[in-house]
Amino acid sequence: MTVMLAATAAALFGIGTYLVLQRKLSRIIIGISLLSHGANALVVSSGDAGWAPFVGNPDSGPLADPLPQALALTAIVISFGVTALLLALAYRSWLLTADDEVQDDIEDDLIARHGAPDKELAGGRDPSDPLEALEVEGESGRWSGSGVSSVELETAQRARGQREEGE
Repeated sequence: MTVMLAATAAALFGIGTYLVLQRKLSRIIIGISLLSHGANALVVSSGDAGWAPFVGNPDSGPLADPLPQALALTAIVISFGVTALLLALAYRSWLLTADDEVQDDIEDDLIARHGAPDKELAGGRDPSDPLEALEVEGESGRWSGSGVSSVELETAQRARGQREEGE
């Protein structure tokens, strides 16, 4: 019985991890739910089998450990709250974009492409601002040494303007 619960937990962890790595928000929510179910199965299987620890039980025989059951109930409540929050976020995302695909962060992509140099090496410039590192190269719409298109630069400029307005 314990081997079967361990195998079930392993399968839930494997499928849940696969779904969490997907780009669709609905699959991510299902994956997180499967991960929490796998954790619950492991916690419940860690307890000792025996009689329920109630008043009036016969004194003969071992009593079951109530701690894993209490931890599983707590994990169920927490996973329910997390799932409700993620469903609310997915619904809001669906209303705004009519799709549940998780988009890439543009600034994160720029940092991944070009790195984030130290301020000392940047010569007084802000290394987190991609606009200060780019220079126009003719009418080609590309930027020297970076591989960033004009559309990506315009998006970064809009983000910078919104950031400055917020300050």
